[in-house]
Amino acid sequence: MASDATPKFRNPDLLPIPQPPDFHPEITVSPSHDGLHFWQFMVAGSIAGTVEHVAMFPVDTIKTHMQALGACPIKSVGLRQALTSILKTEGPSGLYRGISAMGLGAGPAHAVYFSVYEVCKKSFSKGNPNNPAAHAAAGVFATVASDAVFTPMDVVKQRLQLGSGPYKGLADCVRRVVREEGVGAFYASYRTTVLMNAPFTAVHFATYEAVKRGLMEVSPDSVSDERLVVHATAGAAAGALAAAVTTPLDVVKTQLQCQGVCGCDRFVNGSIKDVFRTIVEKDGYRGLMRGWMPRMLFHAPAAAICWSTYEASKTFFQELNDSSHNENVT
Repeated sequence: MASDATPKFRNPDLLPIPQPPDFHPEITVSPSHDGLHFWQFMVAGSIAGTVEHVAMFPVDTIKTHMQALGACPIKSVGLRQALTSILKTEGPSGLYRGISAMGLGAGPAHAVYFSVYEVCKKSFSKGNPNNPAAHAAAGVFATVASDAVFTPMDVVKQRLQLGSGPYKGLADCVRRVVREEGVGAFYASYRTTVLMNAPFTAVHFATYEAVKRGLMEVSPDSVSDERLVVHATAGAAAGALAAAVTTPLDVVKTQLQCQGVCGCDRFVNGSIKDVFRTIVEKDGYRGLMRGWMPRMLFHAPAAAICWSTYEASKTFFQELNDSSHNENVT
């Protein structure tokens, strides 16, 4: 005959604990992944981008000179000759021409870059931190958005970097480009920039995340003590590899942005194919690799600086959020 066996097997230790009537379990929801708000990713990215570009600006100036074909002062691809020519004609200050344009563009562009990357990475990875495809795709979306912000100021920056150009400064350059070439001149290189930065960013972010993960696995016990070293090393490796792969498109971008300045060639339709053909005709296929050395010398330390600054800024905001949360709880 069946009987109720529940009392027989009931364990008094497992009985529910009575709660007061007004008890409501508190569920804490993080404002974003990594414990950061969207605006904090933007500020961290803006700081990282500005620090990176200011620190490495002289190398970027040398690269621009080396990539600008035509009647511009520098004909050789030699790094030493390029540097000597700039110092001889303009002095050390020539290495910093156009830095004001960079300052206006780098902060907002990197704010967009890193915030879009973080949002897309969270969305695409679906909680899996070991997903290089998601990291690469997030990087591509980030660069398309940030290039739309940075390209106009990059055009001004590169034109000012060619010291023998006709411009007296940032405002004069913007005014003359609008008057003589139209607003569209600021985006003449946008398509090329995206075509360059999409693979650049895909390689960069995928390499960065992979190297960072590998370094953490090698010495997991010391990750917290060497966090900035890990980010800097991973960033340098990612920057160098991505820069080497995309140098030909960077040469094309420089040609489009500097066309007509100090004798540089003009292009009727801005076709990437036409620019490639012009470079090959004037300088052979080696012309497509003009500036590869300063480009790598720029991007390896620049990425190390950028990523370590970015992660340090994120850590600052995480600690700030934690302390604010603890104050609210108490």
